[in-house]
Parts: sequence; structure tokens; C-alpha cells
Amino acid sequence: MKDELAIFGGKPVRAKEIPSHITTDDEEIKAVVEVMKKGRLSLFEGSYSPDPPFSFNGGPYVQRLEREWEKYYGVKHAIAVNSATSGLYAAMGAAGVGPGDEVIVSPYTMTASATCAIIYNAVPVFADIRDDLFCLDAQAVENAITPYTKAIVVIHLFGHPADMDPIMELAKKHDLYVIEDCAQVHGAHYKGRHVGTIGDIGVFSLNCNKTIQTGEGGIITTNDDELAERLRLIRNHGEAVVGHMGLADIANTFGWNYRMTEIEAAIGSVQLKKLKKFNKQRTELAAYLTKGISDIDFLIPPVVRENCDHVYYVYPLRYLEEVAGVPRNVFAAALNAEGVPFYEGYVKPLYLLPMYQQKTAYHGGCPFKCSNYKGNASYEKGLCPTAERLHYKEIMTTEMCRYPLTKADMDDVINAIHKVVDNMDVLKERRDNIKSSNIW
Repeated sequence: MKDELAIFGGKPVRAKEIPSHITTDDEEIKAVVEVMKKGRLSLFEGSYSPDPPFSFNGGPYVQRLEREWEKYYGVKHAIAVNSATSGLYAAMGAAGVGPGDEVIVSPYTMTASATCAIIYNAVPVFADIRDDLFCLDAQAVENAITPYTKAIVVIHLFGHPADMDPIMELAKKHDLYVIEDCAQVHGAHYKGRHVGTIGDIGVFSLNCNKTIQTGEGGIITTNDDELAERLRLIRNHGEAVVGHMGLADIANTFGWNYRMTEIEAAIGSVQLKKLKKFNKQRTELAAYLTKGISDIDFLIPPVVRENCDHVYYVYPLRYLEEVAGVPRNVFAAALNAEGVPFYEGYVKPLYLLPMYQQKTAYHGGCPFKCSNYKGNASYEKGLCPTAERLHYKEIMTTEMCRYPLTKADMDDVINAIHKVVDNMDVLKERRDNIKSSNIW
């Protein structure tokens, strides 16, 4: 006899609360106390001041984290900032993006991956994604290139690297900058290379939801000396410094306050030491989950390409409704009722947001309608059919493959999925009585 589904009044597979994703412990507390006892919570100076204790490049904890990040990733320059959003904005500025330019980006990402272009009055152009990696499709990128294209923002989504080689070939052919959005792929490799070191600039997030975190914060990486200098200027009121430096090309070097505090940097140094442990746990849990549901023909588990890592910021599934026989929202609602959280979709494709539909970011319609812009970026529904199909019909994600969860927790996920699968006939009969679950 089948167990009755929780959504219809049965006992859920999992009743206990899912533990919070807290990655800090006594080590971080000790690091914070050390900073507090010294009393210098930030040592940035927004002017040309190379000498300690105050410095244009920040205090000792910020600079230590930067050196540690450089060593870990094998990259020449790491620049600490107060968020990955700030890092993306700085990356656009350092790349020389400006009015009239276009920047190619995936529509399936957090908004800052595209608004980083708009900050400099450039226009985002959206290219479709692959339905195996959920990252930019190189052919779609090539189709989106115009005489106005200046850069490509590549988002490594959900924990798996985008296929970088063909994108880098396109960038080289058309003389374009490549900026890697690495917010969700800490420590991942693509063909033996760390993500964030393949393009011209990489941007990592240290937001509290990420694999490692400082509450808020980010790190920018580059192997280019000139880009590194410009990134540091944009981070810290560069317009007040370029005169002392004798910099000839000062375009886009007017600065912001994108500075990381000493407390955040001290936490970051401790967190970076834990990254391999956290990634190992995520990959082991994900592999266990994949094995446990591999017999279900309408659930497509995440792809792990040869010579690549998947570090599972989230665990994504593709749900094939035509095989399952019930809509995704019904299946997801049944899983959630069993105490196992799965979300439908991820984010609405960005070009469907009001800013793009109305083509207005600044007064007067800039950057879309400004006299500088000679292109014709489209934001019509159907622009990126793969992204739309995945979001509205197929993708389901869970955050349960992460610290401090265990294989026993994965057993709950596996058992809940199988329980729902075993009751698909009931779901088909009663699906009209089920409300939709959350869509990201």
C-alpha cells in the first residue's frame, strides 16, 4: 500500500527543520576579535596615500586576503571589494565600456550581471543559454555580436563552469573583453584552470549565501596589470588619485566606495581555508543524490562535463513534464509538502523585467534611446527560447547539497522524490486542487 502524500494529508517524509547554512565558527570569531582589539576597522584612504597605516590600497587584513586569494587561484592580482555587484561594476569600468557600447550577457542570472553595463550607459544584449550547463551558448553569443559589442559577461551558473574555450575564441576574434561572473563557482576548474582566471577579469561573491562568505563582499581577479590598476581606482575614489599617478587615460576611473572592511577581510581569510572542505561536502552530497534518483526518467540530473568541476551552489534538475504526465508546479508542490524544498525555475529571464521592456534606465530613456547608441537591442518575449523553456517549464533546484547537511539528509530528499513518483497517478487525478509552489 502506498504512503499517502503529505500534500493530501499524509505524513511528510521529513518533519525536522533544515539547518541553516552557517559557515562560521570560533575561528572567525577569533579573527574578528583580533581586528576589534586593534580598533582599526578600515584603513582605506580615498586619496594617494601609499604609506601605512592608512593606504589607498586598504589595511593589512584586506591586503592579506588579496595575497591569499592570488595564491589560491594562481592569479596575478586580487582586488577586494564590498560586493560582487561592485566588482562587476568595476570590471565594466576597467574594460572601458561606455555610452554606445553593447555587452553580451546571459538572461538567466542575477540582475547585476547586466546592470553593470547600464551603469556606464552601455546596453545589455542577451544571448541564449545551453540546456545542459544553463550557461551562455557560444553560438548564441556569436549571433549576438555586432559592431558595437565591447564585452561578454559569462555567468558560471549553479556551480558548473560555462564552456569557456569557444567563448574565448570569439572574444579573441572580435577583440572583446571577457568578464567571468564567478559568484556561484568558488574553487571550480575548467579544463585544469580556475574559473575567474580564464577571461580578462573574474568576479567572486562573498555574500552570506555563497559557499564561503564574509556577510557581504567580493573579490576581483585579473592577470592584467593595467586592468588591476584601473580596478583599484574605481574601487576607491579614483578621480582624486589619477593626478598624482600621472595617468593619461582617465576615462571611467572616477571612483566609488567599493571598499571592503578589515573585519570582512579577516573573516574571508578564515573562510578561504575552508573552501576545499565545503566543496568536497557539496560534491559528495550531490553525487549521492544523483545516484539515488538516477532511475527516474523524467528527472535529468546536473551535467558534469569532462575536465570540469561542479561545486553545486545549488542542485539543479530538469523536469520533463511530457514524460512525467503532470505539470512541474504540481510535482514541486508535492515535494515541498514532504519537507524537501525544491524551487521552480531560478530567475525570470532579465529582458522580461520592466527596465528592458520599457527601455528606460535613466531619464530620457538612456542607455537604450540615447543618441550615442546606434544599435537595436531586442527584448521581446521569445528572444532566448531555451532560457524561457528552462525557467517556465523545466528547471527545479534545491539548496540541500551543502554544509552542514549529510547523506542522511540526502536520504530524505531521495525518499521524498520516490514517494511522490510512486504516487504520480494520484497527482494526475487531483492536480487541479494543487496550488503552484514558489517560482524564483
